[in-house]
Amino acid sequence: MYAPEFAADPHHAYREMRRQYGSLAPVELAPGVSATLVVGYRAALRVLNDPEHFPGDPRTWQKDIPGDCPVLPIMEWRPTASRSAGPDFVRYRQAMTTSINQVDLYAVQSAVEQIATPLIQSFWPVGTADLISEYAFPLTFAVVNSLLGCPPEIGQRVAAGMAAMFEGIGAEKGNQMIGEALQDLVTLKRDRPGNDVTSRLLQHPAELDDLEMVSNLAGFYGAGIELQQNLIVNTLLLILTDSLFGGNVMGGSMSTRDALDEVLFNDPPVANLLMTYPRQPILINDVWLPAHQPVLVSMAACNNDPTIRADDHTGNRSHLAWGVGPRTCPAQSLAYVVAQEAIDQLLDALPEMQVVDDSPTWRPGPFHRSLAALPVTFPPSR
Repeated sequence: MYAPEFAADPHHAYREMRRQYGSLAPVELAPGVSATLVVGYRAALRVLNDPEHFPGDPRTWQKDIPGDCPVLPIMEWRPTASRSAGPDFVRYRQAMTTSINQVDLYAVQSAVEQIATPLIQSFWPVGTADLISEYAFPLTFAVVNSLLGCPPEIGQRVAAGMAAMFEGIGAEKGNQMIGEALQDLVTLKRDRPGNDVTSRLLQHPAELDDLEMVSNLAGFYGAGIELQQNLIVNTLLLILTDSLFGGNVMGGSMSTRDALDEVLFNDPPVANLLMTYPRQPILINDVWLPAHQPVLVSMAACNNDPTIRADDHTGNRSHLAWGVGPRTCPAQSLAYVVAQEAIDQLLDALPEMQVVDDSPTWRPGPFHRSLAALPVTFPPSR
């Protein structure tokens, strides 16, 4: 799953896995790092709704993983809900969910508009742009910094580290960069709290210590920049290259929200994650899963499982892109607002955009579904 061939056409790989192995397929996340990938929708529901048998704590597994393993920074234990079980899971989950739920979504929508406008104006006169480096990345970067009350110089260090971790290139150094930058943010907010997610986490009754704060903020950054950027860009790719779907969105017969859900079904920004580690050997669909070995859910594969897939799922939000059960993403409403406003602002300003490359390059990596670039052209204007 780390090879460029997988990134180029993962859906072919999922079909082959399903044909050979059924709903549970053996995979390699990195050289020598074995895992089980859940590619069946119903099997995924069983795993995700059973945290007692499928906890997210990887500490027993990672004892045998070398420190320079490229996927270790993504998978290793951290004091966060996604990497914990039992009372720790509940404590971290409540702190993060409460802090996110206090975000004013109307204010976020306005903030996205204010961030998007000067970005669009910067390339409007040129007639060309890369919608990742010139729009989606700086926009999501600025939005997350605003939500966390993070100064740009700290946020830039976090973003660079996140990119290294998701690509598995320089992942160990990227992990270190993130930790150091977020420790500086926590120190800043302890001294000068504000109306932001970082300050609310610090003030929560869970009383998170510095390590817990850094780990939970890193998770927020990972979703808020890398994955939010991918959601925006993958949806823009759909709208700009699918004549039927794009025409319906631009013509007003379908909404941007419909386009987002189409992408969340077919090419979700995080394609394979929601890692669990069975406490003991367990039998699912005639397959024995070994104890303490990673079981990942392929949201992309499960959403396209032919046993549940419908030809038309407009308005259907039964996809697993946000997780399910106790592992449901607590920020999905926030993510929808940011992505929809970012896309609407761009399409309203530049309705005649066209994609330059009909065969875009996808970044390699076992976890995400992310374009390397999305170059477009449009009539230049002052």
